[in-house]
Amino acid sequence: MSVGFKAKEQLLPARQITLIASNPSSSDVAGRLGAFPWEFTEKDLALASLKRRDWGQAWVLLAESSETAELEEFADLVCGTSDAQHCAATWLALKAEEQDLFRIKQERISPRSLQEIRNRRHDRRRQHLAQIRFKRWMAFLSKQGEGDKELDPLHKEWIEQLIRFSAGSINLDDLSTELRQSLTSLRLDQNRGDVRERLVTLGQLDPHQLSSIAGTAWTNGFSAELIADAERVLNGCLDDHPGDSERIDLTHQTCVTIDDAETRDIDDALGLERLADDQLRIWIHIADPGRLITTGSPLDLEARRRGSSLYLSRGILPMFPSNLSSEVFSLKAGQRNAAWSTWVDLDHTGDVKASGICRSWVTPRYRLTYEDADELIDFAPPEEADLSNLHALLATRRRWRVERGALLMDLPEGRIRCRDGQPIVEITEPSPSREMVAEAMILCGTVAATKGIENALALPFRSQLPAELPSAAQLEELADGAVRFAAIKRCLSRGLMGTTPAAHFSLGVPAYTQATSPIRRYGDLVVQRQFAAMLSPDGHDDPLDTESLQTLLQQIETAVREGIAVTREDQRHWQQVWFEHHSSERWPVDFLRWLRPQDRLGLVRIEDLALDIAATCPTGSEPGDALVLKVAGVDSIRDQLHLVADVNGTV
Repeated sequence: MSVGFKAKEQLLPARQITLIASNPSSSDVAGRLGAFPWEFTEKDLALASLKRRDWGQAWVLLAESSETAELEEFADLVCGTSDAQHCAATWLALKAEEQDLFRIKQERISPRSLQEIRNRRHDRRRQHLAQIRFKRWMAFLSKQGEGDKELDPLHKEWIEQLIRFSAGSINLDDLSTELRQSLTSLRLDQNRGDVRERLVTLGQLDPHQLSSIAGTAWTNGFSAELIADAERVLNGCLDDHPGDSERIDLTHQTCVTIDDAETRDIDDALGLERLADDQLRIWIHIADPGRLITTGSPLDLEARRRGSSLYLSRGILPMFPSNLSSEVFSLKAGQRNAAWSTWVDLDHTGDVKASGICRSWVTPRYRLTYEDADELIDFAPPEEADLSNLHALLATRRRWRVERGALLMDLPEGRIRCRDGQPIVEITEPSPSREMVAEAMILCGTVAATKGIENALALPFRSQLPAELPSAAQLEELADGAVRFAAIKRCLSRGLMGTTPAAHFSLGVPAYTQATSPIRRYGDLVVQRQFAAMLSPDGHDDPLDTESLQTLLQQIETAVREGIAVTREDQRHWQQVWFEHHSSERWPVDFLRWLRPQDRLGLVRIEDLALDIAATCPTGSEPGDALVLKVAGVDSIRDQLHLVADVNGTV
């Protein structure tokens, strides 16, 4: 049976048929072919098709003669006949996409050059491989692939692009054209959460990987070169270093470190000296990593890039390699350690009567946990009375600050941690030893700021503008604790950092700088270096001037903001994971304040977990209202958590 003339299972377009014979205006057979094109069968055309060798011979003949030919002439050359059937088969073969030897231009056929033939075959091969590769990618992305063995380097590059896209660091338009096409085809181009979920499903993304960490200094850990530098520092820690000969030997003094049991980077110790007149002198010893880390060295620059250590739910991302931060930099009990030591004499009111700062050698006698220290403070054994006396002195100092407006808002603080892959809530309770250590750190920072002002030394001062707080009567109407503190906190402005000293409102001090965590905060290391340059006996190193310090602080602040974003996302994510594990539970909560009343979004306190968290609350809720909280929806992969609080918890 005669069938319509087809090419690649498609009807031949009218324009292409015209090249063989004009469309008939009557029922007469087209004179040029002697047959209507639509009367050819596929079988007829297959019988008339040419062999590869025939094409090659024809190309050699035309290439050598540099001639062109019309269709009938070319069909006669390659087929030995120019009848309609062979002309049609020849024309179809010439128009085939994979035909490389000849071109048709203005109805004449000419041979292509050898280089053009090679280029066409190369391009077609490349396109074919690209199609196969894209097909494999689509099978993989649609969850029909077989895993990583299907992925070539380009696919892995696309996965990295998708990870960055799901993290929000790049937009859809930043993706390659083929990658966008694949997302559109699978309807994944509308929501970053869909892409993130797909990557997790495919095993290409850790479900707990933080989006905000991508592209930061913490992304890939420390390089092999930095690890090697750290080993060299470690091996040379016992050698003499600049300034060692000027250090005051305080190794005879009794001092202790107080930290959580799991803390490894120990950067402060406390001691008490009994003077001849029975006065008590407070000593605050701070680790001195600057002894071993040279300004501008690779390790120093990496620490500057990080700005601080990050304390995340699954562990610490340190500012320095851990073999330094938890070993030679830390104030290890029973060992001689390099330190910066601040001494302070307080008067009976808690005001600073005299103070000083020096580089020193110290040997902590004990490493205490906060629980150990609490027992020593409570029981005050005669042979270990120093901690009890220190606590009393620093309590006096604390009262001095309160009289000058300091705000004390100590509450149990809950934090989600990941233990053995599972989220748990760890609650830190206020205690005498924690209050004592915190007060000592504030005192140390206050003394450093005061000394900086007295010596016209540029420092990264921390300040806070005064705030107009609710009246005493208004605060009395609120329940003491979280509800009252929430009313106070909403009035406070954010802390500021700059080279100009100013009062810190909530600390109740005239000037302040952070100076007690140089292992964990780069700004604290800068403070130590400024004092080191000022106290240098030979004046070899000049302190940074205000302008240079401000430039450095801007760099540090950028890194610190990145770190804060990572830390906040980490805690938000693990809160979501925790609520996924406890989605059927209910918790009594106290309404604290409105965040967005137009959206019914308020801040509530889960006292059982010591967490303040956002939730949808009943219209008209007032601070202190008792509500019941439940999980309305949670998806940690999509970064979604919806909590609803109501009077009876039924909403």
